[in-house]
Amino acid sequence: MDFKKIRVIDASSVLAGPSVGMFFAELGAEVVKIEHPTIGDVTRNWKLPSEDKNTNVSAYFSSVNYKKNYIRLDYTNETDYQKFIDLISNADVLITNFKKGDARKFNLTDEILSQINPKLIHGKISGFGQTSDRVAYDLIIQAESGFMSMNGTPENGPVKMPVALVDVLTAHQLKEGILIALINRLANGKGSRVEVSLYDAAVASLINQATNYLNVGHVAQRIGSLHPNIAPYGELFQTKDKAYITFAIGSNTHFTKLCDFLGLQQLQADQRFADNQNRVKNRQILKEVLQEKIAQINCSELMGAMQQAFVPIGKIKQLDEVLDDASNQHLIVEDTIEGVLTKRVKSVVFQLKEYGN
Repeated sequence: MDFKKIRVIDASSVLAGPSVGMFFAELGAEVVKIEHPTIGDVTRNWKLPSEDKNTNVSAYFSSVNYKKNYIRLDYTNETDYQKFIDLISNADVLITNFKKGDARKFNLTDEILSQINPKLIHGKISGFGQTSDRVAYDLIIQAESGFMSMNGTPENGPVKMPVALVDVLTAHQLKEGILIALINRLANGKGSRVEVSLYDAAVASLINQATNYLNVGHVAQRIGSLHPNIAPYGELFQTKDKAYITFAIGSNTHFTKLCDFLGLQQLQADQRFADNQNRVKNRQILKEVLQEKIAQINCSELMGAMQQAFVPIGKIKQLDEVLDDASNQHLIVEDTIEGVLTKRVKSVVFQLKEYGN
């Protein structure tokens, strides 16, 4: 499929829908973003205190708007409505996140759109489903889908993720659905609608926490970065040079290699730590024993030794450390939006290569 021949109309706002539009733009598709003439995408105004108040482009808006053509249309204006219909008649994909009733109010129902363009693929995002009129932002879905109840610590209470995680998860669901619809259209020549709600995407992403409950009745609690099924996994340790590191000890082999390096071979014979289930049960005692040794070793030495032994270890890095790292510069792309130079991280990071090339 040649994405350079694909035309996408992005009539959505905020993050989930626009990030799908950006995905196709990165693949080479022509993407036209539609905004209201006076209101525009609300995220244009979601600015940090340090951002320029005089521009109409925010860092947040820039995060999911890349290589798009911007058009301002009011669907209730007859001339603008006809312009939108003309765009739809030659489009391959339409992305919307209309509130309940808006499609009918704007004369943009599935029946009307399919008559105008029978091959159109309409990607539709809602908060709680197409039949619900509840206003849903990422925070609200994180609250109601269980994410916040298990994120944080017993001391600080429920905490939302620091990114709009549910929007990101929903966008991935919609991308997959649209790609499948494009493949189907190659076979049957028919358009289709692809619907996904933020709520369904969130619940579907509970994965192992959901099965912990569904299979054994375990309700996830706030345990910080700890993993309910594995230890040590997520505990934070401070090194001699005051760096914070964490381990993902997913097997007895990992644990053995860690103990060997730290000179704690006796732990392998201790029944409290002999297998993963016992390590989970006695994780606090284990953490204290490991911390005493780790506090005597510099971060670089520990990282190097564990990487050489293929033991999963990570340094807790701040965002500037990550984005300023030379090895990550290929993941950052620039684009000038309405005269403002903007940067963001890519949404397409997979590499697709045909065999023999």
